[in-house]
Amino acid sequence: MSVKFIAVGDVAPDRDDPHTIFDFVRDRLKSADLGYCQLEVNLTERGQRLPQARHTMRGKAEVADALFDAGLEVVSFAGNHTMDWGVDGLTDTLENLERAGCLQVGAGLDIEAARAPVIVERDGLRFGFLSVNSILPQNYWADENKPGCAPMRGHTVYEQIEHDQPGTPARIHTFPHHEDLQALITSITALRSEVDVLILAHHAGIHFVPAVVPDYQRAVARAAIDAGADIVLGCHAHILKGMEFYKGKLIIHSLANFALDLKMDEAHAKSKGFREIQKLNPDWVPDLTSSYNFPPDSAMSMMVEFEISGDGGMSVGLVPVFIERDANPRPVAPDDPKFERILNYLRTITDDAGFDTAYQVDGDVIRPAPA
Repeated sequence: MSVKFIAVGDVAPDRDDPHTIFDFVRDRLKSADLGYCQLEVNLTERGQRLPQARHTMRGKAEVADALFDAGLEVVSFAGNHTMDWGVDGLTDTLENLERAGCLQVGAGLDIEAARAPVIVERDGLRFGFLSVNSILPQNYWADENKPGCAPMRGHTVYEQIEHDQPGTPARIHTFPHHEDLQALITSITALRSEVDVLILAHHAGIHFVPAVVPDYQRAVARAAIDAGADIVLGCHAHILKGMEFYKGKLIIHSLANFALDLKMDEAHAKSKGFREIQKLNPDWVPDLTSSYNFPPDSAMSMMVEFEISGDGGMSVGLVPVFIERDANPRPVAPDDPKFERILNYLRTITDDAGFDTAYQVDGDVIRPAPA
């Protein structure tokens, strides 16, 4: 007996029929017993955009139905868009996900709800999910009497390398917020005895910049595994990042984009805010005729399939996915040049990040393993 669990990255359909964004991947997603994704948009028609929100939009209530119908039952909403439309936007999103049958993790009307796990049973195996967010606009995190997401704040220190040379580049150090990390460890420890497989979703990392995985993200992932997590799933970066094995457990530092529409008009393409972000990836040229305005690296994605047996054994297969300019993710066959492109990209960014992980082709999937 085994259970198939599938994980994908960021989702935010913005089209007349949200279901259609999954047309090329729905069958593969639904072949799993359980699916997970990261929701990047509020499902609401209410609320006022908060002043600290950047690059946001509203999503239709039907997005929740599209996720559930595609087999993406477990949805993390701990991210940098959780509070974009205030309390009304958050409340509507949680209600729409629940109405559709999705199980939301990582956000809530107070900190206790935001840190609460989701537990799902499939064929006798109990899966436990926790989700935390490090990409935090001011006051997006929940508190005792305030809605928001479960925080995993990070600190940044800039060390001047040449003290006698003003203006030279600094060395950047990052590390996790002590109280947030302790709260996460407490949550993992409490959940560990209740489930067979414990999965942490961590919204973290440096968006659009190839390969770089900051120190705080590595530290949180390893602390989570030390505390009892079996899998760490990273989201937010909008591009793939390298993977590592730690104590035999897989850390995926970025699942990348998966099913997002992002149209762009000329005013936004020329805006100061976009031009600042555009500098992070020099190959990023907006296409005003496209439904998918991200840098070329963002076209490469994956579905991650876990086969988990009752005795605790686990195999992992990466299904390469290419996202076309219509924003629809499509699985890539091994004889397609895009398959080799994604494989080589994974190898390069993994090496650049200093991770000892090898990738081997096995049929239509890529198998990661300790090198």
